[in-house]
Parts: sequence; C-alpha cells; structure tokens
Amino acid sequence: MKKLFCLLTLAAWTAPFAVAAPPTVLKNVTVNREMGRFAGWPANNGLWAWGDEIVVGFIQGWFKNCTTGHAVDETKPMAYLFARSLDGGETWQTEPSTLAETAPVDCPGDIDFTAPDFVMTLRMINSEEGYSRFYCSTDRCHTWSGPYKLPTFDRKTVSARTDYQVLGPHDLIAFMTAAKENGHEGRPFCTRTTDGGKTWEFVSWIAPEPAGFAIMPSTVRLGPESFLTAIRREEGENGFIDLYQSGDTGKTWQYLGKPVDSTGSNPPAMIRLKDGRVVLSYGYRETPFGLRAKISADDGKTWGEEILLRQDGGCWDLGYPRIMQRSDGKLVNVYYYNDAPDQERYIAATIWDPGTPEK
Repeated sequence: MKKLFCLLTLAAWTAPFAVAAPPTVLKNVTVNREMGRFAGWPANNGLWAWGDEIVVGFIQGWFKNCTTGHAVDETKPMAYLFARSLDGGETWQTEPSTLAETAPVDCPGDIDFTAPDFVMTLRMINSEEGYSRFYCSTDRCHTWSGPYKLPTFDRKTVSARTDYQVLGPHDLIAFMTAAKENGHEGRPFCTRTTDGGKTWEFVSWIAPEPAGFAIMPSTVRLGPESFLTAIRREEGENGFIDLYQSGDTGKTWQYLGKPVDSTGSNPPAMIRLKDGRVVLSYGYRETPFGLRAKISADDGKTWGEEILLRQDGGCWDLGYPRIMQRSDGKLVNVYYYNDAPDQERYIAATIWDPGTPEK
C-alpha cells in the first residue's frame, strides 16, 4: 500500500514530534455516489459513531456544471440523507432522512443527552436567513424528534452546524456562528442548555469579530472544563484555520495560533484520539486539491507535519470533513469529493492509521 505521508516544509507555528510509526493512508472508499447528482457538506450535518457503527449526514441535490460556486442546481430540490456503516467505514448504505421539514417549535426540554444512542443534529436554513433549529435521535439516527427552535441572540442570523459536547443528562454546550454587527457572516460563539434543550444561554464569543469571517467551529473536549475549538477563517483571498482554548467551560477563550496557514477556505474537523493526541483534518481547495491533516501531541500547542491524505481532487469543490476513530485505532475521514470539474460530487471516506507517538 503506497504511503501518502509527505514531509513538507513546516509552517512557522508547526513543531515536529517523535513518532514510533508514521501516519499511513490505508484506503479510500465511496460512501454515496450517483451520476448526475451533487452530494456534499458532511461538516454541516454531523457524523456519529458507536464503536464501528458510523452514521454521517449530508445533502444531496442535482449536479450542475458551472465555473463559479458549488456545482449544485439550486432550482431543483435538495434532500437531507444519511449513510450508515456497520463495519468501521469499509462499506456504506444510504438511508432516507426522517427529519421533519416543518417549522420549528419550542423544545419541551428534559431531553437526556447521556442516553447511549442519543445524537443531535443542528441545522441552519442558510447563512442569509435568521433562524436555525435542532433535532434529536435516541435510536442512532433512525428516527428523530424536532425541529426545535434555537434562539438568535438578537443577531440577524445564527448559522448552526453540528458541533456540540454533552456535559450531563440535561446539560449540553454547542458551538455555532452568528452574523457580525453588520449582518454579514460571521463570528463564532458558544451556547449552553441545562434543562434538556428547553432554553439556551449565550455563553461567550469565541473569537473577536473579524474583518472577513470566522465560522464553522469544530470542538474537542480536553478535560472537565477544557475545550479546544478550531475555526474556519477567511480574510481577503486567504483561507486558514485558527485555534482557541477554553479552561472554564466556554466562558473565556485563549487564542493558540494558526495551525493551518492555507486551506483554500475549508472548515476543520477535530478529534481527540484514545492516546490523547488531537487530529485536525481539512479539505484543501488549492492545487493539488484534496484532503489533509495534522496531529498535535500537546493539546494543540504545536503540530506535526502536514499529512497528505489525498491530492487527486478534480477541482476546489470538495472537503467539509468529519472524522472518527474506530475500535482498532484507525481513523475514518468522511467528506465530499470530485474527480473532475464536470463530474458529480460524491461522499467519500479515507481510512488511515494515525501512527503511534514515541513513548
């Protein structure tokens, strides 16, 4: 199996760390692909895992070949779908959504976030419309309750994607994006419910208001009150990733730096491995188009070399990953991809070994 681990010139903030075995790409698999269709954006919709059972949400529309913007025909219907794997991402089956596409209602509260098969998906209408909503499942995404209202916290829009951490039976913290003061996208914040989803408290802004945008947090929990969140940033033509840490359950945040200098504008996906390391993955929308990752052995203070998971994409319209770790320690990155600009977009997964740190 060809190893696609490439040692590149390190960015100023990147620090090497010793490993006993380097990361290795094992295989790429197709999750959902249909000729003439557009399938995309797992980062918006969520990925959940129970051992080696994995479910990912994504949007499917109709492919439209175009030179600018996403290659989806916005004049035709788009559907929210799931794909499920029972063997750690080796094979997948697409399932129709049972999410009710109705106006959101008030949540009655008392949802048990610690139920063994509980998951939540947070969804926005789009970045230009005001409200977002959430759904809950207690049977591994087979059936859902909701949609339930999320507050806008006096902002023009709240753009919720699926990024949350369960703190207790009725206690959950979620990480979202709100409009800036001028109404444009966007600034990240965190919000918390302590009554099972009935009410939500604004906790804090994660980052200062940017000139461009700061959106799409991806968060891992480092300790009882400690969180690490990666933010998709864009300033002018430059797309990159910023990193923040909180030690007081989101009340305040410390800027840790820029782990990725350039993504071509793509959101991050983070996971904390069983051995304590943190993996950050992201789509790469510059030539060569593909999927990349970095690993930190010190809770995000420094990062190892960039790992080239894929570099065979046909154009920039790809990425939006999510990531999980299997029972055997291997990682499954799920994202959307393309082989050529004039071909359909599809959901794919890369299975890879993160290697082992030197003890």
